[in-house]
Amino acid sequence: MSVTEHKVVVGATPHAEGDRIMQICNACRYCEGFCAVFPSMARRLTFSEADISYLANLCHNCGACYYACQYAPPHEFLVNVPRTFAEVRKETYKNYAWPKPMGALYDRNGLATALVTTLAVCAFLVGVFQMVSPAMLWGAHSGPGSFYKVIPHNTMVGIFGAAMAFVILAFVMGFRQFWADMEEKMGDFASPSTFWEAMWNVLTLKYLDGGGEGCTYPDEKPSFTRRTFHHLTFYGFMLCFAATTVGTFKHYILGWIAPYSLGSLTVVLGTLGGIGLLIGPAGLLWLKHKADPMLKDAKQRGMDDGFLALLFLTSLTGFLLLFVRETSWMGLTLTIHLGVVLGLFLMLPYGKFVHAIYRFAALVRYALERRRPNTNASFE
Repeated sequence: MSVTEHKVVVGATPHAEGDRIMQICNACRYCEGFCAVFPSMARRLTFSEADISYLANLCHNCGACYYACQYAPPHEFLVNVPRTFAEVRKETYKNYAWPKPMGALYDRNGLATALVTTLAVCAFLVGVFQMVSPAMLWGAHSGPGSFYKVIPHNTMVGIFGAAMAFVILAFVMGFRQFWADMEEKMGDFASPSTFWEAMWNVLTLKYLDGGGEGCTYPDEKPSFTRRTFHHLTFYGFMLCFAATTVGTFKHYILGWIAPYSLGSLTVVLGTLGGIGLLIGPAGLLWLKHKADPMLKDAKQRGMDDGFLALLFLTSLTGFLLLFVRETSWMGLTLTIHLGVVLGLFLMLPYGKFVHAIYRFAALVRYALERRRPNTNASFE
């Protein structure tokens, strides 16, 4: 019997399949040392839809449990935790999307990402061509304020400020509903000990170690390659954010106007972050296309690839801008770079980036659970 045929028998929803698999895993518990999912699973005898969503977002898709499982395909039980939980995570993203109708974007996220980014680039191009004379657009500018001769500073702030406000609101609304459905109090989320335990697990990507030997991804041979590429992507993103923060401080507090010198803290942070956002996403794309199909939900390929491609393009166009910023190509390159960045911003709440929000919430809850009495201890 195929996986598809089995789902027709037990119910087509990923949550129903997740419940079936967790019942089997709860009786076996061979994988309890691999990650946070199985100790948390062991605290339960039954699994609500909210429980399955929580466990799925706690899963880092390291693949160790699949290769270790005696009930994995071709066994008739067809236990495949990584792929089933990947399908559940997609349902989580759709269910908690805000505004609600935007959840439909997850069904064709690769196409949506391409269209939104293309439209954002075109909008910037049209706007610039209308606002700026050809001589100004194609002129070579240097010194403080040269970027703003092409696109006024207030225009940049207005566009990206509005986009970021919308993104933050969408994240907050989705997180609040996810946390409430797990029947947790909002005050507990900010508990210092559990919050920082979860933060440490995020910063170290603890649960991408497959229980200590490394991820069995893209195949059954353990390796820390995936965690390395994730670290490059994550810290590259954070360094670019730090560069933007330093630049904002310089502009509004110190009155120093961009672009800044190559040796400035802003450019150094941005350059280091940009390198991470070239190597990390490229490496993750390479691993995803090599990975065992049994570990993945094929329907999410567009979502995964689209997000990683946008990160890569954001960094690539940023480096191009750094190289040509004092030439006649600066205006066009700046416009394309800002269009790509705007596309990335607009797709953050409706693409793979949201996994960071729900996974962090799941890790906080796991830290909370570890400090509570286990009412299922007698079963263990």
